[in-house]
Amino acid sequence: MKDATPITEQESLEIIHSMIQKAKTSYHDRGISSLLWGTVVTIASLISFLQIQFQFNLPVDIWFLVMFAIIPQIIISRNEDKTIKVKKYEDEAIDTIWMVYGISIFCLIFYLNVVPAVTDKLLVNEGIELLERNKEALGATKPFHYFIPSGFSLFLILYTLPTLVTGVVKKYKPMIVGAIICYVMFFVSCFTETKYDMLCGAIAAISCWLIPGIILQRKYLKSKVSNV
Repeated sequence: MKDATPITEQESLEIIHSMIQKAKTSYHDRGISSLLWGTVVTIASLISFLQIQFQFNLPVDIWFLVMFAIIPQIIISRNEDKTIKVKKYEDEAIDTIWMVYGISIFCLIFYLNVVPAVTDKLLVNEGIELLERNKEALGATKPFHYFIPSGFSLFLILYTLPTLVTGVVKKYKPMIVGAIICYVMFFVSCFTETKYDMLCGAIAAISCWLIPGIILQRKYLKSKVSNV
């Protein structure tokens, strides 16, 4: 201990600067999560719109692409935990929010794919059969009201959660603006048919994640070059 050489003020500043730089390398600052979700949701939304518009079907539901995006999300998170030596508490909280978001997307897609078929089966077991009403043939005497829930509107609400939290915590305006646009798309989707809901979803994904993710990735790469 007697032979230890005290560090200079300049060396202290360099150590502090190095720690700050390490703390800034979360995958939220790099835009990896934004690019991941922005890409898969935009692709799934646009393909769904095209399927409805041009009346064709794929062998599998394209939304499974979004559902399984949680797998690379987990891999990215674990890899970042190994490489980042100093991780801020706020980053750990945001990581958790994105993870919960991914699980919630998985559950919502599973629900929308499973529940309708299960409901039909339960109705058949109860001896209940739903028939389409022909007003001209039956001469209906009063309006027949029915409600078809828009599952995609629920997705738009869910999209805003990790986006707005990340934007506010990180003080990142592109994500805050993207979340606001996503809320606007939610309200629009309440008054449009399903195929246009898909376009609303694509706009929301591009605004919430794709554009902010591209900006973050460019900033990260630029800062990485300048620090070499």
